[in-house]
Amino acid sequence: MALFGYDQGVFGGVVVTEDYLKTHGLEDDTSLLSTITAIYDIGCFFGAISAVLIGDPLGRKKSVFLGTTIMSIGAILQIASYSPAQMIVGRIIGGIGNGINTATAPVWQGETSKASWRGKLIVIEMILNIAGFSVSNWVTFGFSFIGGPVAWRFPLAFQFIFIFTIYGTVVWLPESPRWLIRKGRIEDAEQIIADLEDTEVDDPFVITQSKEIQWAVEYERENSVPWKDLLRGRTGTQAGTCTIRRLILGMGTQAMQQLAGINVTSYYLPTVLINSVHQTNTMARLLAACNSVSYLLFSFIGIPNVERWGRRKMMMYAAAGQCFCYVMITALLRYANKDGYAHQTEVAKASIAFFFLYYVFFGVGWQGVPWLYPTEINSLSMRTKGAALGTATNWIFNFMVVEITPIGIEDIGWRFYIIWCILNGAFVPTVYFFYPETADRTLEDLDRFFRENQNVLVFSDKEAIASKRPQRYVEREADEVHRQSSVNPAAAAAAAKRRASRGMSGRGGRSFGAASGAMDAEKSADGAEHLEGGGVDVYDAERTRKKSLFERI
Repeated sequence: MALFGYDQGVFGGVVVTEDYLKTHGLEDDTSLLSTITAIYDIGCFFGAISAVLIGDPLGRKKSVFLGTTIMSIGAILQIASYSPAQMIVGRIIGGIGNGINTATAPVWQGETSKASWRGKLIVIEMILNIAGFSVSNWVTFGFSFIGGPVAWRFPLAFQFIFIFTIYGTVVWLPESPRWLIRKGRIEDAEQIIADLEDTEVDDPFVITQSKEIQWAVEYERENSVPWKDLLRGRTGTQAGTCTIRRLILGMGTQAMQQLAGINVTSYYLPTVLINSVHQTNTMARLLAACNSVSYLLFSFIGIPNVERWGRRKMMMYAAAGQCFCYVMITALLRYANKDGYAHQTEVAKASIAFFFLYYVFFGVGWQGVPWLYPTEINSLSMRTKGAALGTATNWIFNFMVVEITPIGIEDIGWRFYIIWCILNGAFVPTVYFFYPETADRTLEDLDRFFRENQNVLVFSDKEAIASKRPQRYVEREADEVHRQSSVNPAAAAAAAKRRASRGMSGRGGRSFGAASGAMDAEKSADGAEHLEGGGVDVYDAERTRKKSLFERI
């Protein structure tokens, strides 16, 4: 994610470098300049879509290796570029690699993390993204004093620091237990679950998780919706869990993130400060670099609060703050560019404070949640497709924003910022009315919710908007762990002893993202065991099949 952030930020400094513009003949061609910058996002779009095709054969680790290798090829082409055509090809190739990585990493993270940590870890991922973005701003600022080709070629080459770091560390990370089970490597998956839990493979909790993932993988294999049916709105047996609605919700968070206007400034903050705020090139670069540090520091607020406040509140409050910032920016720049106004310089400088404040709100509420939400909201059989479509949506809207920004600033000036005032204001009621909370839920809790709640308006449903996991889901998971303990009391006693020696008191919220809802097991009057809705809650007709499948596992 640091590589992703660096790649996003570095071109903001490159496009205002005199030698880069001269070498590529872009001094007076704003349209081609914006296209070269934005075409990277088209590559990211196709990379995100391709992640669906390569993710299952390769697995999460190899997909990230492949994406990083493709990015390195694109980086070499950009570093050595002497023409717009070569730069365009390099940026498309680099974008494809980044698209693969950004579609894979959140899913991999979700499949190897506990429910209570899933949100925090995604926020930490995006903080690393901001760290990379900040580094890119300082590198381009520092090398702007050197001048010549090195002023833009070295910042582009610096991304290999992150590429080599990925190559050196990913090999040590665990593969997704869900992907391993999908490939029939159940023992390997159970060992990874045990390692992540710091326990032994015979722990009842590990056994419960393994069986649930096995059931979930089999369910996905039998109920996965083909792309051609999905595009036609045909979801088959998935209709009862609101597949299309959930896809739209996940894609919507990614679209809103880009339409919030973040890449008006992420890609072009020096350009904005030069053209709209009338700063010098050096001062614009320095302000952009300082802003990136502020952005990074305030984004840490999201780590403890993404679960405490929940996804809904973070998005709504941040969108309201972003709207306020753009309203102030618009008003101040209106007077900064008004002929004859006596305080043009003062109001232009005042607008800088609101650009900084905008990044504070965005870093807290909208940097991480839109990447997390699609991996949580989609059903088991649609999770990979949903994450890829969400990422692809992000990149296509990213392209649109990056493409129109230089042209908009040049053609309509301060009025360009009115667009972002309106959009950010609209996001508050959109999230309030339509988006259910996903914080502290297992991924299978959400399947149950959508089966039981067909109403698209969720604001009046207390359980749908609560930031804490509903108690009935907690009790269901506890019952299943208890059942596994009764099946193997010796292993349960050993696990309890290990937990006591580590000072652990319980396992609340320890479910894994790949398949983490519990299945209640209870004896009926005739002594037959029936498995009831935990995991993925499907139609009653599915329960008999579910029991048979679970027994085979």
